[in-house]
Amino acid sequence: MRLLPYGPRAVLAEFSDLAEVMSAAAAWRLAQLPGVVDVVPAAATVLVVHDGSLDTALLTEPSTSMAPPGGELVVVPVRYDGEDLAEIAAACHMSVDDVIALHSGTEYTSAFCGFIAGFGYLVGLDERLVIPRRATPRTRVPAGSVALASTFTGVYPVESPGGWSLLGHTDLAMWVEHRDPPATLPPGTRVRFQPT
Repeated sequence: MRLLPYGPRAVLAEFSDLAEVMSAAAAWRLAQLPGVVDVVPAAATVLVVHDGSLDTALLTEPSTSMAPPGGELVVVPVRYDGEDLAEIAAACHMSVDDVIALHSGTEYTSAFCGFIAGFGYLVGLDERLVIPRRATPRTRVPAGSVALASTFTGVYPVESPGGWSLLGHTDLAMWVEHRDPPATLPPGTRVRFQPT
């Protein structure tokens, strides 16, 4: 872990992999460190926002041998009717039904949010479903699209461009501005997809 100053009221912790990021973010949130205002994980970093009084010596490197505590479980209802579903099945050398069973039969964890507000990068994807991003991104992906790319799966919270392969669609809102937190799948949330 390497700590870097990030302005007068934040510290950026760099890690070598996502498992370390998730472990540190969970541990530092749970510890409720004095002066810490927010803990924001990303793919290889954790941003610790503070009120100016943080003793950075408290940001110890957590053990990755201990699993981060599980967050709230959110069940996301999905219509598996995505326009890339057959293509995903072919790329994975399995049937569409097998793709649906594998994707919906796993519990995921929201590792971090990014790209756009409310887009949770969910880890735990079965390795048999790992495929690269699309060679050519779409200019328009509908809100609620359930998709996958590389080792992640997720849900597009709003209509946007995107390069992930589309499995299906959910009507569950991923971002509600007036709610606290506004993201349906903030980091640490456990997620299951339920076929409808």
